[in-house]
Formats: sequence, C-alpha cells, structure tokens
Amino acid sequence: MLNLFPKLLCYIKTSPRIIRTSCSQRALPVLTLFTKDPCPLCEEAKEMLELYKHRFVLQEVDITLPENSVWYDRYKYDIPVFHLNGQFLMMHQVNTKVLEKRLAKSEREPV
Repeated sequence: MLNLFPKLLCYIKTSPRIIRTSCSQRALPVLTLFTKDPCPLCEEAKEMLELYKHRFVLQEVDITLPENSVWYDRYKYDIPVFHLNGQFLMMHQVNTKVLEKRLAKSEREPV
C-alpha cells in the first residue's frame, strides 16, 4: 500500500504546481560554479542565473582551497567557469542560450 501512495498523489485534483512537485521524481541538475573570493565576475554571473535558479542546484567550488588545486591549475585565469552535471558548460560569463539549451536537454532526459 505504501508503494502506491506517490502514484495516488499524481491523481489528486489540485493545483498543477502541487501535482508537479508531488509527482516529480527527477532530481534537479547540478550547476557547478568554479569561483574564488573575491570574484566580481562570478557575482555578476550569479545575478544572471537568478531567472533560472528553480531549474538547477547551484554548487560553488572555491578553487583557492588546497583540496581544489586541480581546479585552480585548470581555471585560475578563466573564472567564472560552469559545469552542468559534471560536464563543462561555459566560462567567463553566463551564456543564456547555452544554459537554456543544456537545461532543456537535461529536463528531457529519462528519469
């Protein structure tokens, strides 16, 4: 009986937002921001992401920390750098067309 409960939620007549939240089994993609402190360009980039923040989980990686030395060596001259689900996405600034395209692709992938 407990296994049927999530499926029953899908059939409850309520607002579409609640149904979408209750029935969704898809985890949001992870958008990783490689950054450092201070990074004014990173702050600008995060502001540009505000419109999309409901479509991903933002994870920030401070490349100046000792445990992130590999990322520091790779991106010290290029931040902000973004990866989506572990794959390179963009650098230097937010490209909304690239972001939109990759988020849409991620949303279409099977659960």
